[in-house]
Amino acid sequence: MQIRDLPYLDPGEPDTRSGTRYLLWLGRGQLRGQLVTLAWGLLHFVSVMALPYGVGLAVQAVVDGSGSRLAAAGGVLAVSAVLIAVGDTMLHRTAVTNWITAAARTQQLLARKTASLGSALTRRVAAGEVVAVSTGDVEKIGWFVEGVSRFLAAAVTVVLVCVGLFVYEPHLGLIVAVGVPVLALGVLPLLPRATRLADVQREKAGRATELASDTVAGLRVLRGIGGEELFLTRYRTASQEVRGAAVRSARMWSLISGIQVLLPGLLMIGVVWYGIGLVGDGRIEVGALVTVYSAVMLLAYPLRHFEEIAMAWSFSRPSARRAARVLALERTAGAASPAPAAGDAAPTADLNGDAAPAVPSGDLYDPASGLLAPAGALTAVVCGDPDAAGRLAERLGGHPADADGLPSVLLGGIALDDLPLDGARTAVLVQDKDPVLLSGSLAELLAVPASGAVAPEDALAAAECADVLAALAQASLEGDPMAAPITERGRSLSGGQRQRIALARSLVTDPGVLVLDEPTSAVDSHTEARIAEGVRALRTGRTTVVLTSSPLLLDRADRVVLLHEGEVAAVGSHRELLETEPRYRAVVTRETDEERLSPVPGGPGAAAPNAFDIEETA
Repeated sequence: MQIRDLPYLDPGEPDTRSGTRYLLWLGRGQLRGQLVTLAWGLLHFVSVMALPYGVGLAVQAVVDGSGSRLAAAGGVLAVSAVLIAVGDTMLHRTAVTNWITAAARTQQLLARKTASLGSALTRRVAAGEVVAVSTGDVEKIGWFVEGVSRFLAAAVTVVLVCVGLFVYEPHLGLIVAVGVPVLALGVLPLLPRATRLADVQREKAGRATELASDTVAGLRVLRGIGGEELFLTRYRTASQEVRGAAVRSARMWSLISGIQVLLPGLLMIGVVWYGIGLVGDGRIEVGALVTVYSAVMLLAYPLRHFEEIAMAWSFSRPSARRAARVLALERTAGAASPAPAAGDAAPTADLNGDAAPAVPSGDLYDPASGLLAPAGALTAVVCGDPDAAGRLAERLGGHPADADGLPSVLLGGIALDDLPLDGARTAVLVQDKDPVLLSGSLAELLAVPASGAVAPEDALAAAECADVLAALAQASLEGDPMAAPITERGRSLSGGQRQRIALARSLVTDPGVLVLDEPTSAVDSHTEARIAEGVRALRTGRTTVVLTSSPLLLDRADRVVLLHEGEVAAVGSHRELLETEPRYRAVVTRETDEERLSPVPGGPGAAAPNAFDIEETA
């Protein structure tokens, strides 16, 4: 795998049963890259460890006064230097490729999961946790994946050096063979505590990141209620907890690093002390002592990778656990969808025995609530409970993240939950009450998959975006509002402007069925009235469902449905329901119990005023 081949056409199906299993799955997916890195790592480390042999050979050649052996020693050193340079370059190149590949695969998987779950993701996982996983955690995961092959190369090299020294000079080689495992395993008792401290640090850092992300996302609200100082104090506290945890973790890792410096030093002292005695007794040559001493000194280089892989494991494990937790989220399957009852008006698709079409059309029917949205009509739904309205909107789009065992919504008699997710989203587009605007120009924002029947200019006009376009034209260097930059999440726009731009984006798409959840909650009544007319005109002949309690939108709907406790309670026009349905009137006019029982105007028993007339005269 080369970096230029990224992104993957298909990143695969990860093993999300645990963080460890996810890391193993990533490693298996990059087995070829790991083997290549292992090969270059062996070349590099073995070449480095060949230097002591050349140095010892040169020293002994000088002692013996042999020019030919000195030239041979120079040749060994020259070849080692070239191989070290080549091996180090390619080792770094392939290791970084493994790192980036693992991180990119994880980011692709997270992006795919985000697209699959949609807005339901942030209802099940904190937005800050998603940010933490997709930024800092992917780096830690990539670090461990690429570090495994370098560690294996270092471990194999250490074994080869110990065996080689024992064969080359048994007296000193035996000391090295016994001492090196102590060096490698000496810090092992400290690793569990170091890992626990690193886990605590990562968890506290993740919580601080979540708090910061959520605070920034709600900064306008915090300013409005004067809560900035409160959240700033909370973040200071969380930040100090992260600092304290990081200091405790760093102390432990410093102790481990100190031990890994101390133990090799003690081994070198022992080798030199014993070797000098052997040289004095004439049992070994000076060159052999220099070779063994140099080899022990250079062994500290591959042994450092033992500490690195331990650190990479301790830091990547909680990161992989968080990533696996997000990637394990799935949409729950709904119950089988029953056919509409005899009294229901929902028609079935005329399939003529053929297979269901990829994108069905027809009436939209919800068996759970009894809601029917006739094809080609503008249907308004009044719930009274914003949360219930949001759940209903998600269900109407098919494949809800939390189906709760409810039957699937039917479009033309075909269960949306039985369609692939892409097919369901093509058939029904849902705009929730808090749509997200991505950064970029307005033209890029409106460049969405669409039927082509609705021009961006028409959609912007229907959504009453004239003032938004004027403001964007002033912000654009060319004076072109379509080229004006829009910041991430549309933070440079007001709430009403963001809402209208998002509505225009949905109208441009021109889906067969459009579901709008409170599309005008942030605009004034005059703008809302014009939007209602614009949407009605632009969506003529197309199925549109609007979940709202706004009298201005309700009065322009072809059909108004009142839902009470999750079921259809009344159906009619806005004015009919105002006169005949007290529950509808209470939701739409915000009428209190005392007002509903007022017998005189303004007092007990009077009839409720027409909410539409109130809005029109406002």
